[in-house]
Amino acid sequence: MKVFNALIITLAASFFSLSAFAATEITQEQAKANNYEKIGVVDVTKKVTQSPTDISEALSKLADEKGGKYFVIIAEGGNNEVHASADVYK
Repeated sequence: MKVFNALIITLAASFFSLSAFAATEITQEQAKANNYEKIGVVDVTKKVTQSPTDISEALSKLADEKGGKYFVIIAEGGNNEVHASADVYK
């Protein structure tokens, strides 16, 4: 039982620590005011049935993979699918 409890605690801690490193959505004004360095652009396409939060989370993950700490959504739209683009900053 102690091993099971330790495993659950370890899994929970790793989940929260991984989400702490996710890129954060900011505004264009925040990027300019803080002189963040733009390091690229990421794009994502999702089905309309998914929530806007899913789009933001997908962009955050892609920004992480690019080495970014922040992202600014610069375009979003579509009919049957939502296409979104974001500038990535560090």
